[in-house]
Amino acid sequence: MGPVERQLVAAGVWAEARYNYAYWDAVRANWDSAFSAVLTYANGHPSDLQFFRQLRRWGALLNDGQLEILPPPGIAGRMARPPIVLRSIERRPFIIDYATNDEMRVARPQRLAEIVAVQGVPATIWIRDSILPEISGRTEANRWERAVAGMLEGERGTALHLQLKLPGGEQRGASVTRSVALTARWPIEQPALEADTLPDGAIWVRINSLADPDVLTLFDRAVGEASREGPGHRGLILDLRETTWTASGREQGYAILSRLINRPVLTSRWRTPQYRPAYRGNDTPDSTGAWLTAPADTIWPPLSHQRIAYSGPVAVLSSARTAGAAEDLLVAFRNSGRGSIIGEPSAGGTGQAAVVRLTGGWQLRVTVTRDAFPDGSEFVRTGIAPEIPTEARVDDVLAGRDAMLDRAREYLAAASRR
Repeated sequence: MGPVERQLVAAGVWAEARYNYAYWDAVRANWDSAFSAVLTYANGHPSDLQFFRQLRRWGALLNDGQLEILPPPGIAGRMARPPIVLRSIERRPFIIDYATNDEMRVARPQRLAEIVAVQGVPATIWIRDSILPEISGRTEANRWERAVAGMLEGERGTALHLQLKLPGGEQRGASVTRSVALTARWPIEQPALEADTLPDGAIWVRINSLADPDVLTLFDRAVGEASREGPGHRGLILDLRETTWTASGREQGYAILSRLINRPVLTSRWRTPQYRPAYRGNDTPDSTGAWLTAPADTIWPPLSHQRIAYSGPVAVLSSARTAGAAEDLLVAFRNSGRGSIIGEPSAGGTGQAAVVRLTGGWQLRVTVTRDAFPDGSEFVRTGIAPEIPTEARVDDVLAGRDAMLDRAREYLAAASRR
């Protein structure tokens, strides 16, 4: 890419964000000044990857939980990460899983090992200085989660030296390669839905993707026996902690909730900017002079001659990774009064997103609606707070305990005695 093409891409990001973004009143940075700095940078001699990362730093100033600057495949394919799944626990990066290939057999990045340093730099400083500035997110907790998940990204084929602290306390080094391109299929895929019956009789349903077309069928199959309230049945735990952002899935989430209710339930409402240049004024922080508002929809329980609604007690688990359609489900679940949300505030990353084409094959995804509870209370800036706050602690995780799941089981036990 030449300087002129890079500047055209930056101008496209600036213009489309100005025109479409729904949360300009939440932007605290000087967007125009940052645009000027990006133009100056683009006029220099950065590589395509350096320019891409500079755009991500600029985009992060919007604090949009769904924002993404998408380069053409030729550039995106040169960014990669090792086949390792990371998670933030008390803001410390832990290895949750990895693909078993030849390199990983040599590196042996043990599960639940903590990454304490990358390239000799303490992990906290590495994330804070090198990764976090490129992460756009509505809440600080979600930004940190996403930063940890992507902390090993970089130019494809380059090596990283990690210092690991194993669960027993021993430390050792490991060398890994950024081998899985951002455009490639991720080798560690979880099923859309997993379900187990716990020893106390609770049904534990973990939804990893609401976008999967089979997720509703899988849910019906998993909860089918529980809906008949067999002997010893305790209740249902709907686990949305790993249901991260996807471009679709809202209707599937609502269909799942319809299986759990016996009365109509309202969903979230939304509004989107209407650009009216004549309405611009000194008291308006952006060019939006009016809003197009849509009322809440209604989720209906099954008809009497169709599937019987599940009537047992329900608890829903959320985390700072819970985003998109999963947050829409959280809003409707709270409106239903069917149970409690347990865990951490959600990501604050929902609302309709538009994908806009820019010059040279670049694209921008940005949030174009403001979502709220039916009474108008907005939640995207803070995430949806649980009724029963519960945090994941390092000591619990290393000991094999799931504090949020245990709290949900206690809640169901109490509910079943009422």
